[in-house]
Amino acid sequence: DRVPESTKQGLLAEGITTYYGQAAFRDAHTVVVDAEEIQAVKIIIATGQRPAVLPIVGKEHLQSSSDFLSFEKMPATIAFIGAGYITFELAMIAQAAGAEVHVIHHNDQPLKGFDAELTTKMVRSMQDQGVSFHFNQNTQRITKEQNRYTIQTQALSLNVEAVIGATGRRPNSDQLQLEKAGVETSKQGIVVNEFLQTSQRHIYAIGDVLAKKQPKLTPVASFEAAYLVEHIDDQKMPIRYPLIPTLVFGAEKLARIGISEQEIADNASEYHSEVMDLSSWYTYRRINDQEAKIKLVYDTSDTIVAVTIFSALADELINYFVFVLENQLSKEAIAKMIFAYPTPASDLPYFL
Repeated sequence: DRVPESTKQGLLAEGITTYYGQAAFRDAHTVVVDAEEIQAVKIIIATGQRPAVLPIVGKEHLQSSSDFLSFEKMPATIAFIGAGYITFELAMIAQAAGAEVHVIHHNDQPLKGFDAELTTKMVRSMQDQGVSFHFNQNTQRITKEQNRYTIQTQALSLNVEAVIGATGRRPNSDQLQLEKAGVETSKQGIVVNEFLQTSQRHIYAIGDVLAKKQPKLTPVASFEAAYLVEHIDDQKMPIRYPLIPTLVFGAEKLARIGISEQEIADNASEYHSEVMDLSSWYTYRRINDQEAKIKLVYDTSDTIVAVTIFSALADELINYFVFVLENQLSKEAIAKMIFAYPTPASDLPYFL
């Protein structure tokens, strides 16, 4: 019921037979939807993922990000458990709508996967706007009394009108009975090779249900789908992922591309970095972006391998970096171009 009507009509127009119901494998070539068997030479699994539910007393009181987006009225007080990008974005929406907002996280490292230094700046920016962060707090139980909820940690008791659980997501593979098809899985999802084939070579998987190191984002799933459409009948070219930007939206935005923060930390001697304050650059000064900063990480040959941006214009600037780095454009090549000024594009030569 969440599939748009236009999509349904598109499937119908293409002559695609559509079944509605819970699917499960009977064997490696047979899928059962309710009581109907469907046999296929090739099968693609694209079932996505769903919010993980924190295993605590009172977990039935937790609501998801989907519930948040369906609120008819913003609660006066709201708490988010977990400090990933979903929490950051929804917390800013709630704060902008006038709610008292609390974020509870089990350690002191929010936005895992982003640069810690610029993540701290985003936290402070949100704190300045009124969002309260409670780090190193393990949520132990949630109780309900009338229309309010009390969240109990080892050192904190919060009483709010709504509690959003945002403690990660889990792949939608547990009801597919993949063991009957002999498809290998891990805790992170379905295991595939460089051709998006599972352990059964005629069964493929794409999107957020995969166990993969790439970010589980809509554009990445679309990229995998396009690859599979082109190569499912000719398994000669493995999938090659381009640079994938990740982005946290808020009044200020946090964006990054490049090798992972974990890889940088594990091989610290092979990389060096610099942080540039952009607040005095005219592009940012003209919009009063007083906190704008960029962090560039270089390898031993002084090639940029990762970029993190904290700015109201981070979403625009990171896409320019994707284009420049993916196409290996040199500083000299960029300098020969004339961009509208003052814009993030016009600043590019000064970063390279």
